[in-house]
Amino acid sequence: MAESTKIPSVADLLANNRAWASGKTEADPGFFKRLVAQQSPAYFWIGCADSRVPANEIVGLDPGEMFVHRNVANLAPPQDANYLSVLQYAVQVLKVSHILVVGHYGCGGVLAGLNNLRLGLIDHWLSPIRSLVREHHDELMALPTEKQRHDRLCELNVLRQVENVATNPFVLDAWEKGADLTVHGWCYSIENGLVTDLDARVRHVDEVASLRR
Repeated sequence: MAESTKIPSVADLLANNRAWASGKTEADPGFFKRLVAQQSPAYFWIGCADSRVPANEIVGLDPGEMFVHRNVANLAPPQDANYLSVLQYAVQVLKVSHILVVGHYGCGGVLAGLNNLRLGLIDHWLSPIRSLVREHHDELMALPTEKQRHDRLCELNVLRQVENVATNPFVLDAWEKGADLTVHGWCYSIENGLVTDLDARVRHVDEVASLRR
């Protein structure tokens, strides 16, 4: 019989925290002093809440180097006050240079939208995914396997969220004021740990149309 994986206790998490903090201080005595002094990240990550997608770790950044917002299926809906508040803070206060919209292959929220599953309250949140399925029905159904359809829908979702970010008034105002700000679309693979750049980079609202080609 295979050994069961032991789930760490809350006490284990606290002990891990102390070990992590001690290791950080030993390697870099000024690390936490710099964090306290200011928060000035160049990057803003909009990603999925999936526990297998740790934002900072994937791209090798320390705390303080990336501002992070996560939700189910990495959506950037224009009616969500939580997302909008974080976006405004990132753009207007932190003045980030790069907004990274990062989906991941195998996303459960995207799969629920693809298969039109009914899960309860979250169905409302995932309605943009179902809209994408209807919009790209022919393209998706032409793919031979569900995995390929699922992967492609994950990419299409990222592209749509890049469009949502790039047409948001906070981002448009920043560009009008001359901000050097770029919105990127990426997709992460849990299977191999690699990020795929979907070649969706928007530096001005005039470039948004290229996302639909």
